[in-house]
Amino acid sequence: MSNENKTLNFEDHFSKHSQQYAQYRPKYPDEIYAYLASIAPGHSLAWDCGTGNGQAAMGLAEYFDKVHATDASPEQIALSSAHPKVDYRVEPAEGVSLNASSADLVTVAVAIHWFNFDAFYREVKRVLRPNGILAAWTYSLTEISPEIDQLIQQLSNEILSGFWPERIRYIEEGYQTIPFPFEEITPPSFVMEVNWDLHQLAGYLDSWSATQRYKAQKGTHPLELIWNKLVSGWGDENEARLIRWPLYFRIGRNNSTT
Repeated sequence: MSNENKTLNFEDHFSKHSQQYAQYRPKYPDEIYAYLASIAPGHSLAWDCGTGNGQAAMGLAEYFDKVHATDASPEQIALSSAHPKVDYRVEPAEGVSLNASSADLVTVAVAIHWFNFDAFYREVKRVLRPNGILAAWTYSLTEISPEIDQLIQQLSNEILSGFWPERIRYIEEGYQTIPFPFEEITPPSFVMEVNWDLHQLAGYLDSWSATQRYKAQKGTHPLELIWNKLVSGWGDENEARLIRWPLYFRIGRNNSTT
């Protein structure tokens, strides 16, 4: 295919702290990949777009013969985990080196909100086989306890207000407001869970792009404004607690004849 789209700009909010971003990202449940494999028309090829450090690509490799994993950020791809079934490429979402009608599944884990929707969907319809599946998902704020949840909401919505990229609103809206020109499929409910101590949670909150932007502009850490209350609500800082993120999906089937 032509590489004319390779020069498209993309919103990059994570490359400068890509190693930290990779370290403190929770893991998506394996049940997602099993479910997507069950509704895909085949298992020859999956394209994981906006792969980051390759977390979803590695999960898909358990169910598909080959995974084409792409990200526009070389720094993110550099931190990906090698797998014999996964081919990592630095490529934008709107133009990839895949043949037409070659993929059974396209996945986008917490990244579609950055894309040029029209250009990306044209590429998805080009790449997907007839009846192939596009699955995009995201998650929002943590669920730990009412007291801690309120503090993290304060951090996100008040302290970091004005430091988030504008398109973060799509995540806040559970992806329900993104355009989605496909025959929609309603999936089962999925929840992402980890057991972290308070320092691991702090690492995750520090990896937010808005946190990094706040620190760069103000020279202080936004967590300082809630840290004492966070410690009080947590208890023993070294004690692991269950942290949950409900996942929100847009899943569609490609019925395009073009």
